[in-house]
Amino acid sequence: MKNLTKNQLIIIAAVASAAILAGAYIFQALGYPPCKMCWWQRYPHFAAVGIGALALVTGWRVLPWLGALAAATTSAIGAYHSGVERQWWEGPTSCTSSGVEGLTPAQLMDQILGAPLVLCDQIPWRLSDMIPLEILDITMAQLNFVGSAVMALIWIAAARR
Repeated sequence: MKNLTKNQLIIIAAVASAAILAGAYIFQALGYPPCKMCWWQRYPHFAAVGIGALALVTGWRVLPWLGALAAATTSAIGAYHSGVERQWWEGPTSCTSSGVEGLTPAQLMDQILGAPLVLCDQIPWRLSDMIPLEILDITMAQLNFVGSAVMALIWIAAARR
């Protein structure tokens, strides 16, 4: 990375966000609809692509820092989502399953009718489904967490050039 120019680093980071978005939409087309938190992870990638294009056109020095912020934001959401998937902590009640203990029939019906189509605390796909190795028990949220953290570092390298 030492020999890459600022613009080359910006292109790499912005194209990586575009690739992640393309991958998300491909998975969606293959029958893996996104949950609410999956959508939350997409928004900073859209911003990073736009920031990258604007940075290349204008050369404004603040833009790579904003790209780093966008990448760090989606990485943090991916980390949080991963913990929700693994039941390490609770997620937003608007997209996770909840218990039915103590609910009246009317409350239960309201919960059923108000439930999202895709729950954030369920794991629809794991890398180990494709490559049956226990060590590859990696979800899409975890891929976004790690990949976006790397992109944040690339954005920071661009900002420091």
